[in-house]
Amino acid sequence: MNRSSQFVALLALLVLPTFAMSREASDAMLSRTRAAAVDAAVETEMRRDRIVGLAVGVIENDRIAYLKGYGQSDRENHVPVTTQTLFRWASVSKPVTAIVAMQLVERGKLDLDADVRRYVPEFPDKGATITTRELLGHLGGIVHYDNGPVIPTHATYVEAHPFADTVVALDTFKDSPLVNAPGMKYAYSTHGYMLIGAVVQRAGGEPFAQQVRERVIAPLHLSTMQPDYQWLDIAQRAVGYRLEGDAVVRSSDTDVSWKLPGGGYLSNIGDFARFAKGLIDHRLVSEHSEAMMWTRQTLPDGTQTGYGLGFQLPQEEGHFRVAHSGSQEKTRTMLVIYPNEGRGVVVMTNSEWADPNRFADLVLTALAAPGAAK
Repeated sequence: MNRSSQFVALLALLVLPTFAMSREASDAMLSRTRAAAVDAAVETEMRRDRIVGLAVGVIENDRIAYLKGYGQSDRENHVPVTTQTLFRWASVSKPVTAIVAMQLVERGKLDLDADVRRYVPEFPDKGATITTRELLGHLGGIVHYDNGPVIPTHATYVEAHPFADTVVALDTFKDSPLVNAPGMKYAYSTHGYMLIGAVVQRAGGEPFAQQVRERVIAPLHLSTMQPDYQWLDIAQRAVGYRLEGDAVVRSSDTDVSWKLPGGGYLSNIGDFARFAKGLIDHRLVSEHSEAMMWTRQTLPDGTQTGYGLGFQLPQEEGHFRVAHSGSQEKTRTMLVIYPNEGRGVVVMTNSEWADPNRFADLVLTALAAPGAAK
């Protein structure tokens, strides 16, 4: 077995769940009245927007208070969404990548302001220094999907799944030109997070997926969170759906393993909620790192971007809100937390036209309704 094959074999082992499964919605701590208010809000919106399947998690008082699945995981085979249904995280994988990067900073293994080529010399010289800090804030000038030409590197690979290695996965875009000078403009980029994943792999001295498992999945006891490797038989994956005109049809099973650090994880709603709770509980990084991650980045002209280091930081009067959304084949996701208040909402759906932010806000409104008993 060559080195690349050994690498892929190791990653296959890393996705096997080893922790106790999450508890079902019957263990919820919301009152019946408040749970019914959440259910009514979600089900009404699902009917209005023809959503096939969806799951919701509620965190209150620093506890996971409610987990519930709605609709169908596989409409054609009449498989319902349960709390064990696995949905893709899509871009909510980016906060995970930011966390493992900041953990390396805390250990003195990663310099946020060093040229990324110090760690990944395979990434071509673009004529300007690009730093991990810039990449974390989407300020690195790296191309996304449609804001500039994406130029792949043509190479021959002997292994079956070469892009499971985050450094090799850079071949999917590394020859693309920058879309702007680093540090000068906000330009959201999944490819930029793939480059962070390669930096993390080199700086940490272990495969990216292994570092995530050891420093995020294991300490938070996430039993189902894993890379969405299409070549593995992973039970209870949700089927995805998209719109073709007015028709709801099955979506593709597009491989996302090549962009693991930017959008390649999946889990059930319980683990998604546990990740959110881990953020609220300050379990993963130091107070100093957290403050950096949850501070909006500022451009040279003084404009704030609304994005920190791995997190969206929307303005909300009277409340400090930290969030991230995800959009990808087979899924839409939303994570919203209020760290200072010990509460949050997470949403996962298999309907690509859904607005998960709207569902999160509807749930928050239902929980706060005057008629909802505490």
